[in-house]
Amino acid sequence: MERAQLHSPAPGRHRRRRGAAAAAAIAALGLAAAGAAAALSGGDALASTTAAAPLGSNWYASAPYLMPEDNSPPDVAAVMDATGQKAFQLAFILDSGGCTPAWGGTSSIDTDTAMPAVIQKIRAKGGDVSISVGGYGGNKLGQGCGTPEATAAGYQKVITKYQLKAIDFDLEEPEYENAAAIHNEIGAARILQQNNPGLYVSITTAGTNAGTGWFGTQMLNEAKSQGFTPNNYSIMPFDGGFNGAAAQTDALVKFNKILQTTFGWDEATAYAHEGVSLMNGRTDAAEYFKQADFQTVLDFATAHKLARYTYWSVNRDRQCAGTVDPGLSGSCSSVAQNDWDFTKFTVKFAGATPPTNTPTATTSPTSSGSPTSSASPTSSASPTGKPGTCTLPAWNASTVYTNGNKVSYQGHNYHAKWWTQNEIPTNSGQWGVWADDGPC
Repeated sequence: MERAQLHSPAPGRHRRRRGAAAAAAIAALGLAAAGAAAALSGGDALASTTAAAPLGSNWYASAPYLMPEDNSPPDVAAVMDATGQKAFQLAFILDSGGCTPAWGGTSSIDTDTAMPAVIQKIRAKGGDVSISVGGYGGNKLGQGCGTPEATAAGYQKVITKYQLKAIDFDLEEPEYENAAAIHNEIGAARILQQNNPGLYVSITTAGTNAGTGWFGTQMLNEAKSQGFTPNNYSIMPFDGGFNGAAAQTDALVKFNKILQTTFGWDEATAYAHEGVSLMNGRTDAAEYFKQADFQTVLDFATAHKLARYTYWSVNRDRQCAGTVDPGLSGSCSSVAQNDWDFTKFTVKFAGATPPTNTPTATTSPTSSGSPTSSASPTSSASPTGKPGTCTLPAWNASTVYTNGNKVSYQGHNYHAKWWTQNEIPTNSGQWGVWADDGPC
């Protein structure tokens, strides 16, 4: 079953609420609208600001989605300070008509002053942005521009205007059912990759329990026919009857096999071109993905060396005020959490260490909406294990461990396979960070 059949009209993943959006964004950024307009006017103003600091591709691969104009946008500088995240995926560019790129299909990039203010604030703190084109619903440039060349020209305006080093093609309903539109989008991605050396290009599409659906497979075939290889193909394993992280990692395994079959890659090469884009909390289809699910998928992604790990969205990375689960929201997660819990998982994927928070008891909803008591996203286990006669240092919840670090816990020795903190060795599982080296 394809995603469109499961989507509700509520403002979930890719729904934009207009109104006083731009003013709200400026307020959230701590900038007066008039001051921003005077200081930042169009592309020339952005060009006069500090250029983006060089970032490794690991940051673009971990950049979570952010809507700076809608869904109660957070103060992005505060998010950066609280999490350590350096890159964000700004959403979404659509066609306002006549092959004209515009934010949400309404705010022309030619006269935009709000986004330059957001981007400059991120870059001033040593970060950078990627911009996502497409998303769920709306008119896409691939549908309105007519040819790959014209589509690429439209997106090149976006790259030039915002001095981009990364771009995301989010190919979803209804566009990805249109073969001509997908031909234009993939062709545009190929042209942009050629004309902008070093440009980081991600392709994001629907995930299903089979990996991806028929239209997703046709999109891969189109890329193969054009000889195009992006930095990654990412699926969204939600809004499709997914029951927790196990269903999501199973979909990633199946998508890997699709990539192998389509491109003739071996398993490792396919994983090196594969990514995942999650949704935190309650999804459009009333699935629930909590912090433990994000950790499990992160462990899988790290163990298999996936090329990308991101999620929708930073706007939703906070607990809803009042009732924890008021239903689907574009500005909160509908699960119990601390602010920015889910963004910290993307920081870990980038290989950095996010700040730690003190655990607090919370109440979180089950998939049926009834509350159940749970702990905070971090473990409430004893800080130290029970090493018995072990001679290796005892595992400690507050210690950061990296690849090769050895510990003892409950009479066994373990070694870390990658960066970790506060992950209990006995809970590691098949894809987890800790390898059991046997009894002490």
